Amino acid sequence: VIWTAQLAESGWISDLSDRFTESQRKEFLPGSVEAITYEGKTFGMPWFTDTGLLYYRQDLLQESGFDGPPKTWDELKQMTLKVREDAGLKYGFVFQGAAYEGGVCDGMEFIWTHGGEVLNPDDPTRVLVDSPEAIAGLATERSMITEGISPEGVTVYKEDESAGAFLNGDAVFLRNWPYVYALVGTSDYPKLEPEQVGVSELPSADGEPGNGTVGDQPLYISSSATDPDAAWKFIQFLSAPEQQKIRAVEGAYLPTRTALYSDPEIQEKVPVVPLAQEALQHTRPRPVSPYYSDMSLEMAEQFNASLSGDISPEEAARTLREQLERFIKEGQQT
Repeated sequence: VIWTAQLAESGWISDLSDRFTESQRKEFLPGSVEAITYEGKTFGMPWFTDTGLLYYRQDLLQESGFDGPPKTWDELKQMTLKVREDAGLKYGFVFQGAAYEGGVCDGMEFIWTHGGEVLNPDDPTRVLVDSPEAIAGLATERSMITEGISPEGVTVYKEDESAGAFLNGDAVFLRNWPYVYALVGTSDYPKLEPEQVGVSELPSADGEPGNGTVGDQPLYISSSATDPDAAWKFIQFLSAPEQQKIRAVEGAYLPTRTALYSDPEIQEKVPVVPLAQEALQHTRPRPVSPYYSDMSLEMAEQFNASLSGDISPEEAARTLREQLERFIKEGQQT
């Protein structure tokens, strides 16, 4: 989803506005359609969507006297310390902190949930990453390690490492994508049963619903495709209600077709889907920019350096502002 603007700007993907008509677009989640729209044209078809969610040990929180998941990051810290003491768990909160795109998603979520931004959503040429709110988000992310809430290892954790720590029963909280719910209680991860695991929106600094990163997976047609009509037929098959339902029930992949969120079988078999429908109302896209690939590499490096304690959150934000402004300026000159 992060590549739509860059691929479209470069002329590498086809304009599908005439194929994916306005009436069809109304059947899909608005955010998913927005994610494949660039300069008023539609360049893809939404396939499945994603957002960052908070997984938690529902059973252990109840045993420690808590009646629900944390609403704020401070509450998450307090709950972690109490539950770990009561239950003797190895870890508190595990997430994706490595220097890669997943680490960018997590870093963005800490920034958003403190009221910050990286770029101005209304004017993506304006860099806001060094605002007090954005710096506070990075400081909270770092505090997870310094206050003993998260292990040092989160600085190299990606999806599999963090999910494994939680699904093996070693952590109280996990930030990850919806697909993880389908892994609970499987032969690969038999230590937890679904009833032991709760899922909620991410916490925030002020207790309002936290913002998860949009992680849509769209389908594009290359501008050099030799048979675009056949490619379009295949895209129609993959994104059809029947296929999206199978992927939701079997793999907990969130549909992009709005009507499927009311499907009784999906609601019964995949409890994370109706929850995610609410969470999808508060998701945020990563910066929409033709220069995002360069920005992402720099954010991954600086977010990880801040999380690791190699530099301060203020220094990371200051360096990011300089680099992102440079990418924008150079891009506008070419």
